[in-house]
Amino acid sequence: MKTDDASHQRMTQRHKEGFEKKKAAAQNEKGLLIVYTGTGKGKSTAAFGMGMRILGHDMKLGVVQFIKGALHSAERTILGGHANCEFHVVGEGYTWDTQDRQADMRTAATGWEHALRMIADPSVDMVILDELNIVLKYGYLDIEQVLAAFAARRTMLHIVVTGRHAPQALIDAADLVSEIRPLKHPYKEQGIKAQKGVEF
Repeated sequence: MKTDDASHQRMTQRHKEGFEKKKAAAQNEKGLLIVYTGTGKGKSTAAFGMGMRILGHDMKLGVVQFIKGALHSAERTILGGHANCEFHVVGEGYTWDTQDRQADMRTAATGWEHALRMIADPSVDMVILDELNIVLKYGYLDIEQVLAAFAARRTMLHIVVTGRHAPQALIDAADLVSEIRPLKHPYKEQGIKAQKGVEF
């Protein structure tokens, strides 16, 4: 869209006025339930970016990484080595690798025990539950118990949940939901494999 200088100034002035009005009206603070879902790439990346912000503010982060346990990830190396981050990896790999529902349920239960402990820990400011949506989709954990734990959390605790196929009940309970859709992907269109620093 092309505009002249005067039109541009009027447009940006309206944007500034609208932003300042919303900023003045939004004075409350609370811990947020945040969900990143969808079939596109970047859900975990977005969550771990928020985790980096927490650590950058000298706050405490807790992470449970479901499903991906068999895979090395650079975020595990960086965040797991930080003094203010407790990082737990559970799982034996993707469900199509394990092909053992009972084992996957036991592993999910172990991860959920870590999650509950961190949710109850008053020193933790954010808990990231990476790929929890997949766990819920396959019924490895009871959705009602998970939502009850989220609802009972202390006022200022942030919880971030990632994974495809977020259940509607979780979406309804969340404060912020972003759905990431694929428009292009190098693996699908060009046959380019997962690469260090991009996918892991």
